[in-house]
Amino acid sequence: MSRTDAPTAVMPEAQLTDEMVASMRARAGTDLRIDHSIFNEEATRIAVAKFTGGIGDINPLWTDPDHARSSPWGAPVAPPSFVMGCFSGIQFGWPGLGAFHSASRLRFHHPVYFYDTITSTCRYDGFSGPSASRFAGRMVTDHFQNRYVNQRGETVAEIDWDVVNFERATARSKGDKVSQGTGELVIPHPWTESELDKLRAQVLSEFPRGPEPRWFEDVAVGDELEPLTKGPIGLTDEVAFVSGGGAPIPRLSAHAVALHAYDNHPAWCFRDPETGALEPIYSVHYNRHAANAMGVSYQYDVGFQRQCWQIQHLTHWCSDLGWIKTAESQYRKFVYLSDVVTLSGTVLEKFVDDDGETCVKVETRAENQRGENVMPGSAVVALPSRAASGSPAARRARAVAP
Repeated sequence: MSRTDAPTAVMPEAQLTDEMVASMRARAGTDLRIDHSIFNEEATRIAVAKFTGGIGDINPLWTDPDHARSSPWGAPVAPPSFVMGCFSGIQFGWPGLGAFHSASRLRFHHPVYFYDTITSTCRYDGFSGPSASRFAGRMVTDHFQNRYVNQRGETVAEIDWDVVNFERATARSKGDKVSQGTGELVIPHPWTESELDKLRAQVLSEFPRGPEPRWFEDVAVGDELEPLTKGPIGLTDEVAFVSGGGAPIPRLSAHAVALHAYDNHPAWCFRDPETGALEPIYSVHYNRHAANAMGVSYQYDVGFQRQCWQIQHLTHWCSDLGWIKTAESQYRKFVYLSDVVTLSGTVLEKFVDDDGETCVKVETRAENQRGENVMPGSAVVALPSRAASGSPAARRARAVAP
């Protein structure tokens, strides 16, 4: 069967109207119901292991209790990004429009220890636009804020995140040539065996700094962070991210559970033209028909998944003694299955912040094999100092029962 004769998926499609804009404007400031999208509520050993496995993070600080107990944390902890495996995002409003997660801004306040319970909330802060889009005619950008609170009443983390909403029919007619801006794409990428061998060796050579301190005094403006490599990205990488808690908006389910949900929320699903099954719109990340219906040529990664890679890159670099205070990223271009993403960074500034911590500001990048920066961003990282007592990790550690 030729590509033009292949069955196609159909998703609900709508145009952006004044009535839709007015309806969504009235919802600004709403605390959303997110029970159906919460994945983890407790940082159990298995929950943390599934999450770190789903983002491909080999740091033993998150999975080896003995290693964690010998660190300044004093007990097993989860990576800062674990909160995204508790709750990440939600499908909300704009019926019939397509949506892409476009940017996130994260603030980390406290560590998540094993068996902490996390209460997640999400507020809709309104939208920007409508505005013109070269990808899909008119678009609006939603703004949300997630907050994560532990059983002690401490705000562990906050995430501000943006979602671009667009007219699917226009996006599909323009396709990836416009969205990438680089001409015809070859997808999946035609890797050679030699290239794949080199990539495998590169990934296997990358390790976290671990217990060796990254001293503030030893870092200079202009220093380059050691790279972190992801890919070639495959279907199992996406499935592992979902099963670890990544972006279940709503949680994925099967058979009658799924059908009852779709019956109440028809916009959450579409009919797969090959299998006849109802599939969630979220399956754009692993189902080609869904991606095509969204106006994209091939399955692509998750925005929060890419953000987790950024956090992993930074925790690998800063050592067990450091702390990621803030991080932000913009999700530029699609990362398709078969792509390779190399995360890198440059130290831009050294300073003592208002909390008295010795910090560096880092410019972060995530480049694909085509040389495109698919996730420009930045972060503020607190590093241990020889001139100060303790470390960022030790200052945030708390007594935890063995």
